[in-house]
Amino acid sequence: MLVDRARDYDKATVQYRSLSMVTGEGLLTTSGEVWRRQRRMVQPAFHRAGLEAVVAHASSAASALLGRWGDVSRRAVVDVDEAMMRVALETVGASLFGTDLSADADRLARATLEALDVVVASAQVPIRLPAWTPAQRRLRSALEDLDGAVDHMIAARLADPRPPVDLLGMLLEAMTGDDPIPRREVRDELVAFMVAGHETAASALMWSLWLLAGDGAAQDRAAGEAAAVLGGAAPTYDDLDRLPYLRAVVDEAMRLYPPVWLVSRRALVDDVLGGREIPAGSLVIMTPYLAQRDGSLWADPEEFRPERFLGGASPSGEAEPARRARVQADAAYWPFGLGPRMCIGKDFAYVEAITVLAVLLQRVRVARVPGEPAPHAVPLVTLRPADALPLVIRPR
Repeated sequence: MLVDRARDYDKATVQYRSLSMVTGEGLLTTSGEVWRRQRRMVQPAFHRAGLEAVVAHASSAASALLGRWGDVSRRAVVDVDEAMMRVALETVGASLFGTDLSADADRLARATLEALDVVVASAQVPIRLPAWTPAQRRLRSALEDLDGAVDHMIAARLADPRPPVDLLGMLLEAMTGDDPIPRREVRDELVAFMVAGHETAASALMWSLWLLAGDGAAQDRAAGEAAAVLGGAAPTYDDLDRLPYLRAVVDEAMRLYPPVWLVSRRALVDDVLGGREIPAGSLVIMTPYLAQRDGSLWADPEEFRPERFLGGASPSGEAEPARRARVQADAAYWPFGLGPRMCIGKDFAYVEAITVLAVLLQRVRVARVPGEPAPHAVPLVTLRPADALPLVIRPR
């Protein structure tokens, strides 16, 4: 459905229609030729030059977080959910929009969560809620904050133009070019990348830290790798390939807790999948959460084992790279989706997550709070804990 016959299915589903109340008709929710045009327009922002900038901005955001945590010479408890939301938002703002969002990070993070809560509620109700309902009032308030941030970024860039090397510059160039796109499309793309670009990355980072906090050996290995490669310095883009274990930690965290846990499609034509008839117009819902915990495809699927994504032999004797290639070919691992609609920000997310973990783990050790129950992962737009996610931090 996602790879071989992707053109026979589109995103005109209740889930994506609900999401479009926030993101509008941007790359995340459109289909067909509109999506292809938008993809071509924004793709250059995710080439190597853009990813090199992500490393610098993610490192700066992680260092700023360490500064806010201050002196951790003694035991301190922090909410890593809130912390990673802010780090991810600052990284997206600087990398894609050339804008410092640090002063507005808390407000925009809250607005994102408020808006996405309404998206989830709307996807569960077959009718559009009236404007006077509390949910719709919360949505309007959240959109005012998000739209205000976008309007400020657009106005500031138009007043101080620069070469279109980031997403904002590319969109504004398209808005003011010979065949201009409407300002509303610029707004929709910016809000979509602001919301999706930081919410998903924050989820991957948060679960990575929580899993490492419960596995001292894995955490020591990850921190040791970062220290050996970086020697206390901030990472560069070329350093990332020398941090395979940190990459494996992120891979394994997204296997257990894929940020985008649900994918839906609408059948455009009659089809047959796995022997089942799929009539045109059918809603099909898929979840990597189940595929990535399938015991027929993964050994000890509930265990946190980053080594799955490294070289060497698996317990069954199969070389791990071969196993990884096989299970990916079988669609057993797809936290970013598969096929032509695979997330455009996949490399951005990996670069950001590895960089942030490398900076943090060189300075601090994380541990779970004694007596604190394991977080319950709530299936909202992303997989999030029901409440705050406190961890103990100490100096390394």
